[in-house]
Amino acid sequence: MSIARNLLLRASKSPWLARQMTQRAFARRAVRKFMPGEELGDALGAAATLQSAGIGSIITRLGETLTGERNTDEVREHYISAMADVARRGLSTVISIKPTQLGLDSSMAECGRQLEALAQAAHEHGAFIWMDMEDSSYVDRTLELYERVKSVYPKTGLAMQAYLYRTPKDLERLMPLRPVVRLVKGAYAEPANVAFPKKADTDAAFVELGETLLAASKEGKAMPIFGTHDMNIVHRLVGRARSMQMTKEQFEVHMLYGIRSAEQRALTADGVGVRCLISYGSNWFPWYMRRLAERPANVWFVVKSTFA
Repeated sequence: MSIARNLLLRASKSPWLARQMTQRAFARRAVRKFMPGEELGDALGAAATLQSAGIGSIITRLGETLTGERNTDEVREHYISAMADVARRGLSTVISIKPTQLGLDSSMAECGRQLEALAQAAHEHGAFIWMDMEDSSYVDRTLELYERVKSVYPKTGLAMQAYLYRTPKDLERLMPLRPVVRLVKGAYAEPANVAFPKKADTDAAFVELGETLLAASKEGKAMPIFGTHDMNIVHRLVGRARSMQMTKEQFEVHMLYGIRSAEQRALTADGVGVRCLISYGSNWFPWYMRRLAERPANVWFVVKSTFA
């Protein structure tokens, strides 16, 4: 892991730094490059603009673990209300939720109950729901929750991280469920005995897992989503899908709001299914630091764009 990436990931865990940065106007300006606003309405407005360009969207309210002003019922009701807003606006937007937002740290049973309530609400709207994957300490519990929810609600997806050594076996475990998997590289600070420390190894693992998912999709056994801004990997996997004569309904590419926007439009124009993940909320600091850590060169881009 590079020194810059390690520093950014360590910074993401600092409550003091979070308080300082969220109060600074220059930091809030920088975040707006990658987040349309802190309110749900900001996210849905951006989603409507993307939809007019043929790009789908996913929304998520930032914040891992519960904070003092939130409880699991509040989080559930927020997302159920968001689904209703999406339906009223005629958007194809879906939601993505972190299990720790639903109390995973304190109760597996409570988290499962709330996830099932959200999946039921999504089902009533004919919509999809995503479960995010958090750091490696949560993987076993998140896989168990996904198996529980997916067996009842087929329109449920799970993020999986290519940099974890265990992911190939975890994917094999899920195959009987016909999983919908958003494959990402991984953005948490993990020890070398858990995750690949070198980017090249993570990239190679991503491609291998991506090809495994494409082969499964060709047989109707999985739905692969490639969540990366690495255009070399995107083009390689899109090319592989096309060599297998796969349609846009058999795989997708997901990227973050404000990153590779031109490439998102180009992929859409080229007939690839694309969705954009839009984040909102006031608890943006840890998320923002991890986004910068994915590519530390972005720090200089942010500095330039903030003062431009």
